[in-house]
Amino acid sequence: FAPLEVRRHQVSVEIRELAATTTVEQEFFNPNHTVLEGTYLFPLPSGAVIDRLAMEIDGKLSEAELLPADRARAIYEEIVRKSRDPALLEYVGRGAFRLRVFPIQPRAGKLVRLRYTQLLKSDSGLTEYVYPLNTEKFSSAPLERVSISVELEGRLPLKSLYCPSHEVEIRRDGERRAVVGWEARRVWPDTDFKLVFSRQSDPLGISLLASRRAGQEGYFLLLASPGLSPGQVQPKDICFVVDTSGSMAGGKLEQARRALAFCLDNLNAGDRFEVIRFATEAEALFGELAPAGPAAVRRAQDFVSGLKPLGGTAIGDALAAALRLRGGGREAGGQEAGGRSGRPYLVVFLTDGLPTVGETREEALVPVILQAGQGTRIFCFGIGTDVNTHLLDRIAEGSRALSRYVLPGEDLELVLSSFYSKIRDPVLADLALSFSNPKVRVSGLEPAALPDLFNGEVLAVFGRYSGSGAAEARITGSLGGKQVQFAAEVDFPAAAGEQDWLPRLWAARRVGRLLDEIRLRGDSAELRDEVVALAREHGIVTPYTAYLVLEDEARRGVAPELRSFRDLEQDREVSAAARGKLDSVRAEAKAPERRTGAEAVANAQSVLGLKNSRNAEALQEAGGLEKSSRAAGPAQGYK
Repeated sequence: FAPLEVRRHQVSVEIRELAATTTVEQEFFNPNHTVLEGTYLFPLPSGAVIDRLAMEIDGKLSEAELLPADRARAIYEEIVRKSRDPALLEYVGRGAFRLRVFPIQPRAGKLVRLRYTQLLKSDSGLTEYVYPLNTEKFSSAPLERVSISVELEGRLPLKSLYCPSHEVEIRRDGERRAVVGWEARRVWPDTDFKLVFSRQSDPLGISLLASRRAGQEGYFLLLASPGLSPGQVQPKDICFVVDTSGSMAGGKLEQARRALAFCLDNLNAGDRFEVIRFATEAEALFGELAPAGPAAVRRAQDFVSGLKPLGGTAIGDALAAALRLRGGGREAGGQEAGGRSGRPYLVVFLTDGLPTVGETREEALVPVILQAGQGTRIFCFGIGTDVNTHLLDRIAEGSRALSRYVLPGEDLELVLSSFYSKIRDPVLADLALSFSNPKVRVSGLEPAALPDLFNGEVLAVFGRYSGSGAAEARITGSLGGKQVQFAAEVDFPAAAGEQDWLPRLWAARRVGRLLDEIRLRGDSAELRDEVVALAREHGIVTPYTAYLVLEDEARRGVAPELRSFRDLEQDREVSAAARGKLDSVRAEAKAPERRTGAEAVANAQSVLGLKNSRNAEALQEAGGLEKSSRAAGPAQGYK
């Protein structure tokens, strides 16, 4: 006898104001050669008030029994007792739907459709929708396909839209409507789907979520978003700097051409721009920031289409040429801009190699570039693995921007066009956050330096707090060269539950930043101790954190039966690999030659993935340790 498999799980949700209608389609498969009878259990979302239910099996309407929480608990506990798997107990305290499903023919599928409507709760301006996707980890085989689509619409502007559980795609349609989508294949989903959103008429829609156990320090997530409001967008200055050295020959340069063509076609009417190609020397198209009119864009498209790969890599000269442009150039009418324009200035830098012409030393290049580029955001794209990861990461971090690596086989055009769509419409630059209540002490902000805010995007700031009470959250920034301030009343409660994901995401981002310090600037006892404490308390399992914990416990003489990763210590293959990864991160700070190559790029991607984790799925991709085939116990990996 083999358990049933779930072949397909499709969820469609419509949220109108606070009413959410969820439609579920699940296809079960009987892998046996005999007829089976099944009992379908669907745990209700925690706190949900269901006012309508319809259930179909193979197109026929069937009546499901609504079980109160106490009866559902008895069923869960009986299943756990028989299967000895305690994971189902996370649904204790919830009600459930139960339905007899018969017959399930041998080697055949059975389609179940479920539809229910619930009234969502709004707290402190934020509304949360939860779908119990975690149940699918009990399928006997990975799901062939699982998808969730959520359509939101309401009277007030939709501001913050944040998914702490999954890496979703968000498509906004005006100020009041959006569609959120997630899809995966051949997976065992093990996390409930959660979506948090706010509807406000305030320009930034500032709101705050908290998680706190009584008597302990709390954790918070502050969200702010302009929504999708064209009226708040300010014109930008942008310079595209593209490597055309000999190593870019072939597919890399062709993808770069197409990606730049997309960016040029999507410049805003009030923008100014420049294109600089560099190899042995740097060559600018206009020699200044030119208004993004049709003639200038056509000229730039011709320039980009004619790029040819030849020569060395003059990174320092190319960035110096880009940074000299800031604040100059011509306005749309042809007059000189004169001095600082007050516009955001963005540099998009693409390279596939190490600096080989002019100044080549990282320690000399970084301070000069950051000094010349004060107030400029330098977004760095490393193409392939023959790049100096420390050079690109330090430039991006120091300019309050981001770095990204495009591996061989990845599509540069797709990566760059997706990135540009997010930064196309700047709203607020040079952000700072403060709170008015002196009785509330805020610490450990992640990120420590706030990024700029773009139209349609969400600012997410994690942190810790002590004390309690109401406070005014103030976000200040630069808009059109002038300082502006936005404020909203938020609450730091003395106790707040139900957001168990929040402390873990804060800890993951904190661990990522500490590991980045070790990678870029070297190891220290203070950094190691904090990483170990956070990893142990919050269950942040990566090759780097796991081996730091092993080292710490061995150094302190912790008894083998009390150690955190007993199975990992016995899995020599994986523990050796974890040690190798940690050693390579430590070596990068000491040896410049270790900062390039596939291993260095993998370290940069993993650490930056932790540092920028926005949801549980991204955290899992950035970390996690797979067991070797010879390891004992379940095969899901080390937790």
